[in-house]
Amino acid sequence: MHPTADAPASLDTSNDSHNSIAIDFANTYAKLPERFYSRTTAMPVAAPRLIKINERLVLQLGLDPLALATPEGIAILAGNRVAAGSEPIALAYAGHQFGHFVPQLGDGRALLLGEVIAQGGQRYDIQLKGSGPTAFSRRGDGRAALGPVLREYILSEAMAALGVPTTRALAAVTTGQKVVRETVLPGAIFTRVAASHLRVGTFQYFAARSDIEGTKLLADYAIARHYPEAALTTHPYRAFLDGVISRQARLVAQWMLIGFIHGVMNTDNTSISGETIDYGPCALLEAYDPAKVYSSIDQQGRYAYGNQPAMMLWNLTRLAESLLPLIAKESGGDEAGLATARESLASFEGIFNTALHAGLRSKLGMATHREDDEALAVDLLSRMAANRADFTLTFRTLCDAAASTDADVRVRTLFADPASYDEWAGAWRRRLESESASAQDRAAAMRAANPSIIPRNHLVQAVIDSAIEREDFRPFEEMLDAISRPYDDRPELERYTRPARPEESVIATFCGT
Repeated sequence: MHPTADAPASLDTSNDSHNSIAIDFANTYAKLPERFYSRTTAMPVAAPRLIKINERLVLQLGLDPLALATPEGIAILAGNRVAAGSEPIALAYAGHQFGHFVPQLGDGRALLLGEVIAQGGQRYDIQLKGSGPTAFSRRGDGRAALGPVLREYILSEAMAALGVPTTRALAAVTTGQKVVRETVLPGAIFTRVAASHLRVGTFQYFAARSDIEGTKLLADYAIARHYPEAALTTHPYRAFLDGVISRQARLVAQWMLIGFIHGVMNTDNTSISGETIDYGPCALLEAYDPAKVYSSIDQQGRYAYGNQPAMMLWNLTRLAESLLPLIAKESGGDEAGLATARESLASFEGIFNTALHAGLRSKLGMATHREDDEALAVDLLSRMAANRADFTLTFRTLCDAAASTDADVRVRTLFADPASYDEWAGAWRRRLESESASAQDRAAAMRAANPSIIPRNHLVQAVIDSAIEREDFRPFEEMLDAISRPYDDRPELERYTRPARPEESVIATFCGT
């Protein structure tokens, strides 16, 4: 049960020295030159009410969940009050959007409130999304509708539970106001936590202006915050680029292993920290299809499921281009710098393939490496695509099949042509005979690699519909509970494991901006 507010929170936007909620904000990004951001405050809303506070995350950040649930706390989460120590800023950045470069984007509906140091010593940003217009809004209203806020809350917390690096959901509030999109919708504000909000597009912003000093300041800041080991090398900017490439290659491999489709892999949605960021028209596969696209704005399939590794490399190439002046200087000249950047980018494929193939072996119960393992996994995926087998269910039911051939009957039902599975299963079982683990131990290890529950698109949409149409947030709470333990067998939650029926199917997802 989540706390709610019975009355509208205060509309006081001043930095009140008597504010009883203590948030020990650091503001290191706000100490950079002012061309890096725009100082602003949120636009107050009429009647904010709390939907949800992520109490466990709040505690990890050293904050007080009970205080944040008070009217004063809700006022901070709604942007109606500036917490003591906060210096709200909207960050400047550029980006390639579906391949087309936009030299100025920036936080058009978001504010960085500040940074906090978590219990483990890690620094995190706290940001409001949907808090009103900024200098970067480009004629937008700066607001967010309730549906996209709930979608990002669900998807980001699901990804965290699945073990994928991601931004996190700290809180969500309704605003008591409407936003106009294709229709009139209830407004909401999302509070997001991230290792930082630095993007490939942040570097492009300065590169597009030939601002080498700004690029260097930004790179030094990113190194100090995310890649301190790079500062100890003789070529810190090359080491920084290598670090980002490595994290992003492994991140995309994790996406592929759970069937995640980001939907808008623009350079301004590609984080320097290696986290999944900016959940818009994202979704997870049901029937396996490498060409699958859910995003309503991806008309050409640029960011289809199977294209994601290539698109991430494309984005990282734009980062390398932005860093070239720094890499060239430390490498001894333009030609040497270009060769260095190309060498770094060439590492992406190997890092990605190593992570992907290791993950596929784990999903298939193979603890050791054999020469033909990749071909065995690719053969299964090809048969799944040809038979429209559900991605998550196929791998989860294989866990039982690894322990007993009796479970083959369940796997076979997922294939339009069950004989296609039978042909592959014979080769798979012969391969498993070379493993030393017992069948039961193997099945248990596979269950730790193959989730039972994912946020299926039709169920996410049902949560959104319930909240918008009936102001009923119980399905939202129930889904958060279901996705919190995705690798557990929970028979009482079987409905979360089933694919959509034809009449329930969600064929398109929307950005929500």
